Amino acid sequence: MRFFGETKIDFIALRKKAFIISGIMIAATLFLIISRGGLKLGLDFTGGVEVHLKFSESPSIAWIRGVLAEIGLSKAVIQQYGRKEENLILIKHKVEEASQNIASKIIAYREKQGKFTSLEELKNIPEIEALGYENLANFFTLDPSQEERIDINQATEDSLASLILYRIIPIKASAKIEEAIKKEFGGEKNTFSLEGSNFISPQVSKELRKDAILAIIFALVGMLAYIAWRFELRFAVGAVVALVHDVFISVGALTLGGYEFTLPIIAALLTIIGYSLNDTIVVYDRIRENSEVYRKKRTSSKKILNLGINQSLSRTVITSLTTFLVVLILFLWGGAVIHGFAFALLVGIVIGTYSSIFVATPVIYSWRRSRMRKR
Repeated sequence: MRFFGETKIDFIALRKKAFIISGIMIAATLFLIISRGGLKLGLDFTGGVEVHLKFSESPSIAWIRGVLAEIGLSKAVIQQYGRKEENLILIKHKVEEASQNIASKIIAYREKQGKFTSLEELKNIPEIEALGYENLANFFTLDPSQEERIDINQATEDSLASLILYRIIPIKASAKIEEAIKKEFGGEKNTFSLEGSNFISPQVSKELRKDAILAIIFALVGMLAYIAWRFELRFAVGAVVALVHDVFISVGALTLGGYEFTLPIIAALLTIIGYSLNDTIVVYDRIRENSEVYRKKRTSSKKILNLGINQSLSRTVITSLTTFLVVLILFLWGGAVIHGFAFALLVGIVIGTYSSIFVATPVIYSWRRSRMRKR
């Protein structure tokens, strides 16, 4: 099936205009990222607390957001997940890395006093109030024989920081959220229960961030090697330039939309790479076939490249349009959990289609022309 008849569009002649448009989009992306102080990273890459709540009736997301705003958690992410009748709510809250600071304050106080003679002395440290004295005191002891607890007079700064980061902060954050919602409910019929809470440590998040970047880099390097082996180096360079172009502009669109970068977003970017590459390979196959057919006729490379794009144009438009419509449905009715993922794919499909026509193949032509000039 063909979306439209035979076309004879001179895409290569439009390459300079396309390069200018792409340059503007890339410059806009850089400006957005710099002006907003970098990418907006989600809990997966920064660390934080996840609190799972189950309500007896369908809760109001706007109402919960208002409650959290009153206790200083206006930036918390609130999502409804699971089946609708389950009434499950997930609250994600980033926590500041204050553990090292508080641990150093405890050590400084201990060194100043010689040692702790009572756990009550923790109340003399102002930063302890933010964590809650009871939460912290439950983990400490002054008796070395109580091996199930930490001897506060022997503990190192690193062990204290780890305790606060992994044990205290998650308890405090989830308790704070639960208390605020319970207070606002009062005598309402729509009761709730705390299903559980998870803590994603900054160290784990750092590893995830590194792995995500490496995944994208390895994917691009792998594509470069594969296309150079199957076609030629100039084809590989054109494809990778287009893929980097797609990822970069997709990141700009996500930044403009205010979306957080999470593991699902990274998965979407990798999907965009695969989708865009598939479109580009189809065009490249046409170009390679035409090169063999028209080589003896001494047809110019510009005509061969244009012919390859035009011959695959109908297929590219049909594939992109049908995929776009499916992802659009996910974006509109798929729910908040996959909203960012679907948005990234929507942008990626459009940009990937554009780059396979106006970036990947024109780069091949520009590469060839530059090589001929040097000769």
